[in-house]
Amino acid sequence: MNKKIIIGLLTCASLAYGCQSNSTQNKQEASSVDTTSNLSFDSQIDGKDVKLYHIKNNKLSVSLTNYGARLVSLNVVGKEGKSTDVILGYNSAEQYKENFNNYYGAIVGRYGNRIGNASFKLNGQTYSLEKNDDDNSLHGGTNGVYNKVWEVVRSTETSITLAYTSPDKEAGYPGTVKMEVTYALQENGELTIEYSATTDKETVLNLTNHAYFNLNGAGDASILDHELQIDAKAITEVDATLIPTGKSLPVAGTPFDFNKAQLIGARIEDDDAQLKIGKGYDHNFELNKKEGFQKVAAVYAPKTGIEMQIYTTEPGLQFYSGNFMKDTDPKGKEGKAYPFRSAFCLETQHFPDAPNHPDFASTVLKPGEKYSSKTAYRFLVR
Repeated sequence: MNKKIIIGLLTCASLAYGCQSNSTQNKQEASSVDTTSNLSFDSQIDGKDVKLYHIKNNKLSVSLTNYGARLVSLNVVGKEGKSTDVILGYNSAEQYKENFNNYYGAIVGRYGNRIGNASFKLNGQTYSLEKNDDDNSLHGGTNGVYNKVWEVVRSTETSITLAYTSPDKEAGYPGTVKMEVTYALQENGELTIEYSATTDKETVLNLTNHAYFNLNGAGDASILDHELQIDAKAITEVDATLIPTGKSLPVAGTPFDFNKAQLIGARIEDDDAQLKIGKGYDHNFELNKKEGFQKVAAVYAPKTGIEMQIYTTEPGLQFYSGNFMKDTDPKGKEGKAYPFRSAFCLETQHFPDAPNHPDFASTVLKPGEKYSSKTAYRFLVR
């Protein structure tokens, strides 16, 4: 987050959308906006302008919106030379707003993943959060940062930085937290996502991106034919509400062992208690990685030849196999259906419910400290 980023010339997405100028002094509004897309994003949410932006290089092309600082499309060229959009999404900002609780492509938080009983203690004080997952809080509650309009503060042809300030007690969390996320395309085929934040009061923070992937292309019927590898020794055991019990379960000899690449669909219906709770995979994998930024997982789709490698500084990876997706869900981009298990998520993170588990790596952020996290999705073709 500390490297210098050249500020790019910002322009409106399309005059046809009725773009208006921004009167705010010394701030530029957009970068490399996608003028070729037929998606409709110029609108207002909560009285703030929402737009579609575009960054690209010679390997990747990405569309984003400042509503939820979310990825809208990610185009990769497969083995037959065809450009494939590998993430799910909608045609308009309004559709994202109406269906906000599936989190397509968004930055989620303040606390990505679940916090049990929607509460935690910090310095002897109990903080009550918004309940939006039965009695638990998921991805920051209904007022999570995924449901906010962010501000574009820096951009180039290949990168964009968005910022949001979450006020004290928003969704129940203490402290005014100033956060930024930078999406950047690298020449080696990576999309990097870097997060930074500061707070004026001790709090907890766990940001991640909630993209739904299908390397056969968004709208393909299944991800069970994808080959997945995760460098993890254990998963975090969960109870019936998907809240960690505090116990780690070794993956060896179980359907959760992806240390060698396996088809996602090979063991997803096995008679396993944890699989039954999640209705498939919806678990935190405790990564083998050491400190620093390194490769932790890879997914390969034989149909397109696209391989996606995941690198991160985070200690955990949530693998979700689309078990709660339904054939009746609203249709996505280009009117395509997103049925049961037609996408997967690989969310880099600190462990779920860590504020309630002292043995887990801490997610506490104090005044004077800087929250910093980095993840990359590297795309190859073979």
